[in-house]
Amino acid sequence: MNSMNDTGGVAGPASGQTSHTHRLRGLAGTGLIATLAAMVATTLAAALAQTVGVDFEVPDGGESIPLPGFAVVTGFFSVVGIVIAVALLRWSARPAERFVWTAVSLTAISFVPPLLSGANTATTIALLGLHLVPAAVMIPILARSLRTRSD
Repeated sequence: MNSMNDTGGVAGPASGQTSHTHRLRGLAGTGLIATLAAMVATTLAAALAQTVGVDFEVPDGGESIPLPGFAVVTGFFSVVGIVIAVALLRWSARPAERFVWTAVSLTAISFVPPLLSGANTATTIALLGLHLVPAAVMIPILARSLRTRSD
């Protein structure tokens, strides 16, 4: 009697490669969802500030920052944050810790333009607050995702 016991698997990509790709995609997906949330939260906060009288007029151009502008800029810099998080997941031994330090530092640097803009006090304070809104959404979500994906 001749029996065959086939307990082996089919040859394919190394499981480490697949796992790593899955982690990167998961982080990117989580980041994109967080980006949408940050865009909505920032735009709503800007709309609320407008309703209480903040004009968002920056003296250089003499024009007010439109509400969609807040969404676009938030989306762009949130995607930059995702790229940084993905890079740290790929190349850092402690990606979550490095990401938090990097993101908090970049958020602090982002305060410089509103402070130098020459806008009135209400606009300057609102702009500073509007830098904190997406940071409060993106940083914890991406840091948590990096912790669960790097373990």
